[in-house]
Amino acid sequence: MSEALNELAAYIQEKLGAKVEGSVVAFGDLTLHVSADDIVEVVSFLKRDVQCQFISIIDVCGVDYPARRRRFDVVYHLLSPRQNQRIAIKLQADEDTVVPSITSVFPGADWYERETYDLYGVLFSGHPDLRRILTDYGFEGHPLRKDFPLTGFVEVRYDDEVKRVVYEPVELKQEFRNFDFISPWEGTDYVLPGDEKAKG
Repeated sequence: MSEALNELAAYIQEKLGAKVEGSVVAFGDLTLHVSADDIVEVVSFLKRDVQCQFISIIDVCGVDYPARRRRFDVVYHLLSPRQNQRIAIKLQADEDTVVPSITSVFPGADWYERETYDLYGVLFSGHPDLRRILTDYGFEGHPLRKDFPLTGFVEVRYDDEVKRVVYEPVELKQEFRNFDFISPWEGTDYVLPGDEKAKG
């Protein structure tokens, strides 16, 4: 399998040249690294080239590396039923990078790009309707960023008594717990509440 992926990587590199900044074959998958400016051309080639035919989009997602200068990876996953292979295309972005939308090539990327915008704050230019998709319209911030606070924001719920959506401060339903990571089969050195008789 990895031999076929290496051959495919070499073929794509030959055809696209400098538009592919690098490729990695790992865990049975081929990953291409590209620039944000080249993403539309790269996915167009992968979809239309007779040797590739990655005609199905599986996902577009984000990954956050806050310590990195360009903190976000935008990752595209495509499937080629003809090749029976998947491919991932990665590009780096930050809060100010505008990534061209691939909805002109894959209309199904519409909601995936909206989700990446909503949860990470990655902007897509040329998107037909770039607005939040999972969080509320008035929501502030992007909840899958690593620096997003766990508390201090409002939560939204439908109140059946007042028959409308209400905003309330976030309430933690359970206190924070410290886990000791000791095997339950070996037992603990201290007595857990309710186990006083068992340890006696």
